[in-house]
Amino acid sequence: MPTLTLFADAPAAGAEAAAPPATPFFANPLFLIGLLALFFVVVILPAKRREKRDAAAMFAGIKAGSRVLLGGGIVGTIVRVKDGEDEVVVKSEDSKFRVLRSSIVRVLGDETTPETK
Repeated sequence: MPTLTLFADAPAAGAEAAAPPATPFFANPLFLIGLLALFFVVVILPAKRREKRDAAAMFAGIKAGSRVLLGGGIVGTIVRVKDGEDEVVVKSEDSKFRVLRSSIVRVLGDETTPETK
């Protein structure tokens, strides 16, 4: 006497058990590594190149009289800068500092005295 099954997924009597479902492609470790490598090449590398280019342009534009912000939060005016040297002399109020170019975070502009009326 044949049996009646209510579910179409149920294997028929005597039929082999179905194979386990295959894992999706995005669960493959090689796919995940490739995706991370693509992210690195498309997003991170161009950002690093842009930062280096901007920093080089900023350091090239430094001249005596420029107002700068140092890494420690000191705002000062450049007194002396020589091409080919890593050190610059910065004056802040009554003090003068010799600092490395790499400690300059931002160039604020040229030193100008505002006219009072």
